[in-house]
Formats: sequence, structure tokens, C-alpha cells
Amino acid sequence: MRRPLAAGVLGVIAFLLIGWSGLLVPSLIRSVKESFDQSDAGIGLFYLLFSGAWAAGAFGGGLVTERLGRRRVLTLAAALIAVGLIGLGVAPSWATFLVAALPSGLGAGIIDGGGNGLFLDLYPLARGRALNLLHLFFSIGALTAPVTVGVLVENGLEWRSILVATGLAAVPVSVLFGIVRMPGGRRAGTEAPEPPDGSALRARRPRLAAPLLLLAFAIACYVASEVGVSSWLVRYLEPAPLSVATLTLTLYWAGIAVGRLISSLLADRFDHRRFTLACAASLTVVLVGAILIPSLPVSIGLFALAGVASGPIFPMIIAIGGERYRDRSTAVSGFLGGTGVVGSIVYPAIMGFLSVTIGLTVAMLGNAVLALACAIALVLVGRSTASADRLVNTPLES
Repeated sequence: MRRPLAAGVLGVIAFLLIGWSGLLVPSLIRSVKESFDQSDAGIGLFYLLFSGAWAAGAFGGGLVTERLGRRRVLTLAAALIAVGLIGLGVAPSWATFLVAALPSGLGAGIIDGGGNGLFLDLYPLARGRALNLLHLFFSIGALTAPVTVGVLVENGLEWRSILVATGLAAVPVSVLFGIVRMPGGRRAGTEAPEPPDGSALRARRPRLAAPLLLLAFAIACYVASEVGVSSWLVRYLEPAPLSVATLTLTLYWAGIAVGRLISSLLADRFDHRRFTLACAASLTVVLVGAILIPSLPVSIGLFALAGVASGPIFPMIIAIGGERYRDRSTAVSGFLGGTGVVGSIVYPAIMGFLSVTIGLTVAMLGNAVLALACAIALVLVGRSTASADRLVNTPLES
């Protein structure tokens, strides 16, 4: 019991760290732009590099863990976060700032993917509850960062010191990963050689059937919308004081956490696809209102409500995929999660270029369009039920 407790607490702390650190630059976006004299397009480039490094860490971290072991990989990941955040805080130029985005994003991505694997090994009899708790702390880190940063900066604290302090906080996390006992995660190569005709390889590859592709499209649109709002909300509310803008971002992430808590209590009472469709449709309507209604208090409330509607969508799409492909649930969930990362890379970066060409309001409305596209894809998933049912008991092929 001591090993799951210590390693589990450390995993929760690490997810709190990456949730907090992932929202630092979006919360400091005004100070960063002013210090480096950058446009929204430059900030979009930073988001592209940071998200790309995060995706590389999430995809590649598991493969490296199987070769080197979980302790080494997670220790290195936390060290990369420390180096990257301190680099962001002391960067003398914009080029250096962009370079520092790479280790910080890579380390966070490895923690993101590796933390899920750690909890799957630590709690094999309570994986759902354990993973929900883990991601709840990610949300707590994300929702506390904006308002805390806003208050600190408005009270005269140098924005660079916040990045450096967070980087220094990652150092003991790295040290503890090197000390705390945990499942090794290393995999021995025990598979037999594959037949020369490649039949074994074909048997392992999932067939990209229509329902799976539609679910992948839905989750990519959702994640693009969620990260797009999160990354640009403080900049969008630029006419308001920084503390108000960061409070709105905090309320948005608080809404996501509340939405996931409510979903854990209610979602299983309804058809999962219809429940998720209702969330995506509600998100579309609420986002349009939050962006277009001129009243700031109403807009703030609607962004918080958008978070509530947004929260359940990602885990519920994963659940739908697992239900429709029960014999390949692990492969399908990995495929859908990876597709979601692609969404987080693409649109938030595009928003920076849209902002300097046709305006940030139009770019923000694009997040509502993405939520609508997610809902439409979920409708089409329902219409392809018969095809999905035929594939459930059919071996998945290339």
C-alpha cells in the first residue's frame, strides 16, 4: 500500500504542475507580447511549438518508457519542465523564448502520457476512479493559474519570476520521481517473429471504419475548441482589467472540472452518444452568446457555463469509442486521444494568424463552429450504428 500511496500522490502533484504550467503563458499573454513586441501571430507560433512538443512527448513517452523504464523517463520529463520554464523566464529574446517552449512542452507531454500509464499500473482494480481523480487535479492546476497570475502581476510581481518559480518547483518533483518506488513500466520483447507475409502486423492495425473516423473528427474538433478558448480568452478580453480576464479563464476551467464531476454522476443514466451530443450542442450555443453578447458580466458567466458544457465531451467520446470497439478499446482510446492532440496543435495557432487578418472575434467564433462540427459528427455516428455493430465482432484489419 505504501507504493501506490507515495507514487499516486506524486503523480497527482505532477498533473497539478502541468495543469498550472500549461496555462501560464496564456495568462501572461499581455506581458509576453509587450516585453517581446510580438503580434498575435507570434503568440500563435509559440502555441504551435509548445503544443507540438507536448504531442511528441505524449506519443513518444510510452515507447521510451518501455525501453528505459518509468523512473528514468518521468524524472527526465520533470527536469525538462524545469529547464523549459526557467528558460522562458530568463529568455533575452523572442527566439530564445520560442526555443524554451520545446523542453517545457515535451516534458509536460511525457508527464501527461506517463502519468496515465502510472495510474493504470498502480490501481488496476479502480482505474476509472483513479484516472478521473488524476485529471481532476490537472483541471485544478489549470483553473487556479490564471486568477493567481492575474493578481500577482497586477500587484507588481515581475511576470518572468512566475515562470522561473514554477520551473524551480518542478525540480523537487523530478528528484522525487527518481526516489519514489513505482511500477517499472519496462516491457520485455517476448513476441515471436512475425510471418514474412505481414499478417500479424495487419491483424494489429485498427480498421479506420466510419464510426471511428467520425469519433476522431469529433474529438479533434472538441479539443481544438477547448484549447482555442483557453489559449486566447485573456487576450480576447483585453479591454477588461487583467484580473477580470484571468478570473474568466479560471471560471472557464472551473466549469470544465464541475462538468466532469456532474458527468461522472449522471452520464451513465443516459445513452452516452446522446448525452455527449447534448453537451456539444449546448457548448455551441453558449460560446456564441459569450462571444457576441456585449455585456461583460454576462459574457463571463457564459464562458463559465461553456466550461461546464465542455467538460464531459472528451472522456465521453473516449467511452463511446470503447463501447463500439470493445475488443480493441485500448487501441481505439489511444487513437482518439492522439487525434485530440492534433486538434490542440492546429487551431489555437491558426487563431493567431486569423486575429491579425480578420479579427480575434471571428477567430473566437471559430471555436463555436468547431463545437458544432463535433455535434454533427456525433449525429453521424448514430446514423452509422449498424455499420459499427457489424465491426464489433470482426477482427480489425488495416
